[in-house]
Amino acid sequence: MSMLTPPGMGGKYRITGDKFPHMRRRPRGRGRIALVLAASAAVLGLLGWGTFQLIGVFVDGGTADAASGPKHCPRPSARPAQVKKVPAPDQIKVNVLNATPREGLAKKTADELKKRGFTIGEVGNAPKTYDKKVKAAGLLLGAPTASGGAFDVLGTQLTGAGTRTDTRKGGDVDLIIGDGFKQLTTPAAASKALATLRAPAPAPAPKC
Repeated sequence: MSMLTPPGMGGKYRITGDKFPHMRRRPRGRGRIALVLAASAAVLGLLGWGTFQLIGVFVDGGTADAASGPKHCPRPSARPAQVKKVPAPDQIKVNVLNATPREGLAKKTADELKKRGFTIGEVGNAPKTYDKKVKAAGLLLGAPTASGGAFDVLGTQLTGAGTRTDTRKGGDVDLIIGDGFKQLTTPAAASKALATLRAPAPAPAPKC
């Protein structure tokens, strides 16, 4: 045994002469290191993408573009509902015309409409164009501007009346009483219909 041989080591580890044994080293876990690096890169990528999403939401006021994800609709503001603007009965001049063979029907109807607040114009028989030719309860005739305004208000007083526009320039409306007419709607029903007509319209939804 050589003096260079450590105590207790003999056999193949015995050192003789000028040659030294080489200890075989175990190879390092290269595969494990590569796996750890790949996992770290994936985690960093997810964190970066999430941060980009949050920045986009706050910068755009709650809206992300199509590339970064779904759009977020802002909350609607607490705006009051819009009340529908319809003319009052006293702002509507009504000509009551009778197209039926029943006498006195135009005056009776005109008197009742006057009690309900309408302004009464001409009262009499319908012209030949409509005389005995209106089969419905009545026909409301007026200028195009009467649509959506005077027609709707006057229509609350008579169920089943049709509407038609002509070339007149004024704001008056003709109520031509037809064969199907029996009576005006009751004051309570007419008031309820008029209140519904004026009911507040819902505030428009926000556009996303």
